[in-house]
Amino acid sequence: MAVLHGDNPMTALVMVGLPARGKTYVARKILRYLNWLGHTTTLFNVGNYRREHVGSQQSHDFFDPNNVEGVRQRTHMALMALDDMVKWFGEGGEVAIYDATNSTQERRALIASRCEREGVRVIFIESICDEATVEANVRATKLDSPDYVGVDPDLAVQDFHARIEHYARAYEPVHEDEGSYIKLINVGRQVIVNQITGYLPSRLVSFLVNIHNVPRPIWLTRHGQAENNAVGRIGGNTHLSEVGCQYAANLKRFYDQRIATAGDIEVWTSTLVRTHETAAILGHQTLQWRALSEIEAGVCDGLTYAEIRERYPNEWRARSRDKLTYRYPQGESYMDVIQRVEPVVLELERQRRPVLVISHQAVLRAIYGYLMGREPEEIPHLSIPLHTVLELTPKAYGCAEQRFPLGPLLSAQAGPSS
Repeated sequence: MAVLHGDNPMTALVMVGLPARGKTYVARKILRYLNWLGHTTTLFNVGNYRREHVGSQQSHDFFDPNNVEGVRQRTHMALMALDDMVKWFGEGGEVAIYDATNSTQERRALIASRCEREGVRVIFIESICDEATVEANVRATKLDSPDYVGVDPDLAVQDFHARIEHYARAYEPVHEDEGSYIKLINVGRQVIVNQITGYLPSRLVSFLVNIHNVPRPIWLTRHGQAENNAVGRIGGNTHLSEVGCQYAANLKRFYDQRIATAGDIEVWTSTLVRTHETAAILGHQTLQWRALSEIEAGVCDGLTYAEIRERYPNEWRARSRDKLTYRYPQGESYMDVIQRVEPVVLELERQRRPVLVISHQAVLRAIYGYLMGREPEEIPHLSIPLHTVLELTPKAYGCAEQRFPLGPLLSAQAGPSS
């Protein structure tokens, strides 16, 4: 796992905002991003504590600040989550996300004071939305909440708006004298920062500047089979084989029938020949990324795995033990690839247009692992087969996936696994 720089102690990212402001959406994106980069990160959602210990079918009256018993129970759940977060830091955690409304200065001061005693830095992340965005959030996500299972949609909307009004009566925006904060306006459309210093917080700001909640598909595919793939050699910069050219033709048909119909799209490739040749038949201008080129195999480039095992037995064993952090001599590790493709991921987050990425197995494993929220240790083993298009559609709390094998069918000699 990654090691935080010296200016990054344990950090609590404390979400702030009225209901339906996208707090949990943002919190989950941060969780996915930091874990992908190798930082030990977890999420403490106070709403989940409430549903688990009090029940999910609570009407808006439960959230009325004049409801003494409701306030007592909600405060108890918030403190329970806070205790668990502090305990988690004591077990070696790096970054915790404390997801709740945290709508008053008093509550935020309580959290900050507890964290300060434990040597944990606090950064408030306040989400602010206009009425149109709030209404869209209510309709898009809250009606599917466990709080409203089996409830008539119109009644659920009415109840949730009443819940918002209860919180709004006591809501106090984060002020400068509360310390470090990041304010998001309409989920990243505008970002305001205060007292944000250090490597990780600065990186987080860069990430949050790029996020949005506009749904659009992202297609991932490896290049067609290359000459090196056909004989089981890794790396290189060879042309497509005859089978690879057949895949490019199949991809063109799929592109015309499904991808091009999505509207104004982006097509990205690596700088290697086999991705250019796969994309050329599409007749669409491409953006070439050096960061999308395959993992650097160093002294093993151009070898088969049998040759690597024979010539470099120690390297073979080291790679077998830990494929994530193993670095080829004079080459890269999967963690190196993740760091390298981070700008691509940020651009994918920023893009509101559909994107087709034509790249390589290790790189697409890293991108797919990010989009699907997979743990770093899983990334080197993810299935990204040749001659298959992965269609991923980011949603509010996840990513929908469809796979389209486009053939032709390949033998076991089609290519090595990076």
